[in-house]
Amino acid sequence: MERPESSGRLHHVALSVMNMEKCERFYVDILGMKVEWRPDDDNVYLTSGHDSLALHRSRREPNPSRIQKLDHIGFVVDSAELVKEWFEYLVKNDVPIVARPKEHRDGAYSCYCLDPDSNKVQIIYHPPLAQNQAEVGE
Repeated sequence: MERPESSGRLHHVALSVMNMEKCERFYVDILGMKVEWRPDDDNVYLTSGHDSLALHRSRREPNPSRIQKLDHIGFVVDSAELVKEWFEYLVKNDVPIVARPKEHRDGAYSCYCLDPDSNKVQIIYHPPLAQNQAEVGE
């Protein structure tokens, strides 16, 4: 059997978080996502209109043998200038910064911060992804 054609998209990420309320406020109040669905107090599904971020309450302290190896999640923006604006906004809102805006070898430009559960979040301008977003929006 041949491998099916790739979808080419990743539009859903699910995070287990210890502090549901603070994480929800971060993604909604700071990053501007909207609550799409809240089936119960332990789960909330957020969206920016193009993707889905699920937050699932974890009631257990992390077990090092079961820790998932997620490095970061990225939010694509349409320009390097927007990365700079986001960086300034995050700093003004006392969001912990991991890396200041910088250009990468592939032409991308990004900065990193932490959500309230210490998940690393990237704000990134990546020309091919931004171009694809523009074409989809046409």
